Amino acid sequence: MKTTDIRKIKRVLKNDPILAEAIKGLKALNLEACGNVYHELVKNIVYQQISYKAADSIYAKFVILTGSEDYHPQRILEFAHEDLRSAGLSNQKANYIRNISEFFIEEKLLDFDWEKLDDDQIIELLCQIKGVGHWTAKMILIFQLGREDVFPFEDLAIQYVIQELYELKEEKSDLKRRLIEIAELWRPFRTMASLYLWSYRRSQLEKG
Repeated sequence: MKTTDIRKIKRVLKNDPILAEAIKGLKALNLEACGNVYHELVKNIVYQQISYKAADSIYAKFVILTGSEDYHPQRILEFAHEDLRSAGLSNQKANYIRNISEFFIEEKLLDFDWEKLDDDQIIELLCQIKGVGHWTAKMILIFQLGREDVFPFEDLAIQYVIQELYELKEEKSDLKRRLIEIAELWRPFRTMASLYLWSYRRSQLEKG
C-alpha cells in the first residue's frame, strides 16, 4: 500500500457501518511484497488450489531446482517440462509457469516500470498470459504494486465474508453485482477494505 494516512482511510470506510463494526479492533492483512512481479506471478501459480503447507513444500523444491530465489525466466525455459514437474508441480502449473516466463521475455517486462500503467491496463496485460486470470492479476496489484483501489470480488474468502456480513442471498452474476455495489462505499480505498476483510476471515478461522 502507498503511504496514505490510515486515519483518512478509516474515515472513508466508516461510511459503511457494517464494515466498520466488523473490522473494529482488527489490523489489516499485511503481506510483505517481494518486489518482483514475475516471481510473484510464478508463486501465485504454485499456490493455487492447494494447501499452504503443500505449496510451501513445492515452492521450496522449485527454488532448489532453479538454484536461486532470484531465478530468471530464461533459466526456467531451459528446464524440460519433466524437470519442472519433478518439483511437485502439476502438468498444468508447469505449463503456466513456462507461459509466464515466455511472456515476460517477449514483452520485456522484467525491468518494466509498472507505474506507467493504470490498474485496468495491468490486468489486461497480465491476463494475456494463459494461466493468469483476473484474481491473480489483482493479487499483483494489491500485494506487489500497492494499488489502493482494487476490489478482488473473485476471491472466495472475500465473497464468503461479505455474504455473511451483509446477509446476501444472491448467486452468480447477481452476487457479483451486489458485491461491486457494496464495495462502492469503500472507494477510493477498496484495497484496504479487502485487506481488512481477509483479516476478519482469518480471525474467524482462528476462533474455530
